[in-house]
Amino acid sequence: MKLQPPAPATGAPAASADAPAPTLESLTDWLIARVAVYLRRDPRGIDPAEPLASYGLDSVAALSLCGDVEEDFDLVLDPTAAWDYPTAAAFAEHVLDRLGAVAGRH
Repeated sequence: MKLQPPAPATGAPAASADAPAPTLESLTDWLIARVAVYLRRDPRGIDPAEPLASYGLDSVAALSLCGDVEEDFDLVLDPTAAWDYPTAAAFAEHVLDRLGAVAGRH
């Protein structure tokens, strides 16, 4: 079964220079929306503090999630990031930290 990338969420943070920088809350919501599409779940049923693997996130979906981050934020993550930061809140915090580190180098 081939997974299709999720459709852009309304109000999703964007990486363009014109868009406001994502917040931890907006990035967590964005990640949950992506995970919900991959897992075919209602995003309201995904707890940001619960490990994503407990909802059925597998390695294919985790890699796709890293690809979504790269595509939407121009940020390359280690393919194991979803396992290293297993909750939506932890993953979002990691992405936000990395975005800040990248912005600090420009």
